[in-house]
Amino acid sequence: MSDSKSATPADDQEYVPTGTDQIAERLAAISDEDADARAAGLLAGLANYELDDADAALLSGEFDDGEDYDPTRQNPILAIVGRPNVGKSTLVNRILGRREAVVEDTPGVTRDRVQYDADWSGRPFTLVDTGGWERDARGLDLRVAEQAEIAVEMADAVLLVVDAIVGITASDEAIVRMLRKSKKPVILVGNKIDDLVQEADLAMLWGLGLGEPLPVSAVHGRGVADMLDKVLEVLPEFSAVAGLERTGGPRRVALIGRPNVGKSSLLNKLAGTERVVVDNVAGTTRDPVDEMIELGGRTWRFVDTAGIRRRVHMQQGADFYASLRTQTALEKAEVAVVLLAVDEVLSEQDVRILQLAIESGRALVLAYNKWDLMDDERRKYLEREIDQDLAHVSWAPRVNISALTGWHKDKLVPALDLALENWDRRIPTGRLNAFLGELVSEHPHPVRGGKQPRILFGTQASNRPPKFVLFTTGFLDPGYRRFITRRLRETFGFEGTPIEVAMRVREKRSKKK
Repeated sequence: MSDSKSATPADDQEYVPTGTDQIAERLAAISDEDADARAAGLLAGLANYELDDADAALLSGEFDDGEDYDPTRQNPILAIVGRPNVGKSTLVNRILGRREAVVEDTPGVTRDRVQYDADWSGRPFTLVDTGGWERDARGLDLRVAEQAEIAVEMADAVLLVVDAIVGITASDEAIVRMLRKSKKPVILVGNKIDDLVQEADLAMLWGLGLGEPLPVSAVHGRGVADMLDKVLEVLPEFSAVAGLERTGGPRRVALIGRPNVGKSSLLNKLAGTERVVVDNVAGTTRDPVDEMIELGGRTWRFVDTAGIRRRVHMQQGADFYASLRTQTALEKAEVAVVLLAVDEVLSEQDVRILQLAIESGRALVLAYNKWDLMDDERRKYLEREIDQDLAHVSWAPRVNISALTGWHKDKLVPALDLALENWDRRIPTGRLNAFLGELVSEHPHPVRGGKQPRILFGTQASNRPPKFVLFTTGFLDPGYRRFITRRLRETFGFEGTPIEVAMRVREKRSKKK
């Protein structure tokens, strides 16, 4: 990797103070009462500066704690099954109203069972898309079929999709036999009915013995509303499937990394079941797959995401959409576990994925896979390489694991807890301003053009991740802001979370004559 210093302008490098300081000791000697009193005085002084409505809202104590997700019960689950290429994923996209499931003309693009949050007529439910179910399946296809059977077991109702133009096949009949054993409510859907003339083709679907087939066109949306009305008639208010009801909101973990780094193997090991299709072919996982996992005595929601390819503009078809959905999974998660393989050199892809996780603002844990295969001598050199190559994320907890065997998987929990605790952290305004006062007193901002910007007041605007706003009399050098960020970490912790330091330059009010 290139030397970052050579590419960084001199005025953009982090401000480096000379000598040592006693800031931590002096800060510890200030009581909370004194810190609050100091902050109140600084806040009063801001009245002399030009402030807008957004400033006033921030200074009044408005705080975004990011706690917008706390389900107390599990939504009912609807599984969509059918043989390959009958249009299941197209129907999923139609129900969701967005392009979420991977759709291609190639049969079998969806391989795992994939969960999405859906809503119809104000009633939420979970939609589970499955890989095509084939009788007498072998190899990878067999594992896809097994995933579909598991999805049916975990569902409250099933949507069976049949190609009404092709008619009933031996695979359709085999699926019906499997569904009868499950004893779950089944709604039969005849897809690819684009007009009234084609509705005559539905008659043969009565032969499956599942009652009246519903005509739909997943591509054009015809009949989908009537189908969803029927779905709501059979779905319970909350999931009745044993073991799925949860209290509180499980913390959400996105498992990311480049293709074939071991994400699916790790998820299966954590879940204690073959939850995700694992194949030696890189990029087998294309859809994000949610899994409720018991780890460390608590429930976590893990999302195994499609491996991110080298460059978005070079991606084709399924891989392109999978990469976009990986970013969506990060947005929905609270903490990202980035899996890196220690038996391979840190690649440009790895660095880009890390950057994606940092930019998403999620808590971060680095998991080094295949560490158990390294001898002591190699581990010593690896530690040095990691410290050098990943210096920009030195704040992220590191866990050495084996996705294949589950070695050290229990060490993930304390790392996740630490990262999430700091991601949630809020620093009292008095304590923050006491810190800023001591820091600026010891290390004032360099004079630029005969002027020296001052920090008037600081406040934490939000957490998840922690964001701080500094009111200043002038623009702070990027290097000095990085210095403040580093000292915030050293003083208050923040291990495992990105933190943001923004500034609002404000001028003094003009005196009225």
